Amino acid sequence: MGSKRNVNMSDNTDKIKVLSTSKSLSEEVTTSQAVDPATTAQDNQSSLETPADKIELVQEVIVKKKPSRKRSKRYLAGRSIVDRTKEYDSFAAVELVKKLSHVKFDATITADINCLSVGDQTNVTLPHSTGSSVKVAIVDDDLLAKIAQGEMDFDVLLSAPAFMPKLAKLARILGPKGLMPNPKNGTITDKPEIKKKELEQGGMTVRTERKTPVAHVIVGKISMDTKELVENINALINALSHKAIKLTLSATMSPGVKVKLG
Repeated sequence: MGSKRNVNMSDNTDKIKVLSTSKSLSEEVTTSQAVDPATTAQDNQSSLETPADKIELVQEVIVKKKPSRKRSKRYLAGRSIVDRTKEYDSFAAVELVKKLSHVKFDATITADINCLSVGDQTNVTLPHSTGSSVKVAIVDDDLLAKIAQGEMDFDVLLSAPAFMPKLAKLARILGPKGLMPNPKNGTITDKPEIKKKELEQGGMTVRTERKTPVAHVIVGKISMDTKELVENINALINALSHKAIKLTLSATMSPGVKVKLG
């Protein structure tokens, strides 16, 4: 037999008491009495008269705690400023997000949108640059050869319908990276040159995650003019129309601010 070692699990475990009826426990109570009938007859009789469904078995179940996410003091201080029950208009939301940003670099401002259902998507063109350039490529024979060798220096891939049979052979390379063109997001088009220009000027397809009805859209940088950021956000809200139920604005490593949709 190995030696036993005491382990302190109080920091990462909870003890939960589970109450249940136990018929066997009542039987133990009646059979484990002292042998002397003169002194225990009354106790035995009362035990036998006790309904089994009123005897509770107490067990302690150790449940492992989930590690809590630690926030910085600056984050917590910023969150205390935000009224979490209030929805701010676009201008007030942007001003507050700028105030809450505490990082030393030019933070990215992101809109997190809760949609009605998984699979919701829409096309939108933001009126101002978000500060992030998008590399758009159009499929041709030279690009197909590069993709086959693992060279993919682009963020969005456009294709004319005529190239799709050839491109299908590379689906196992492009698919896992989310780069495979498909008609749902408009990346298969008869006019890829026009679509490329739209995307480079701020056009995008906003769609939810695969398993949850949430979409994430970069609307700009902290350094941008407030008016430009507001116009980007309003364009996003108008494009989403009735598909969005909540929009939260936040900068990198900063708390979120709810934005009015109407």
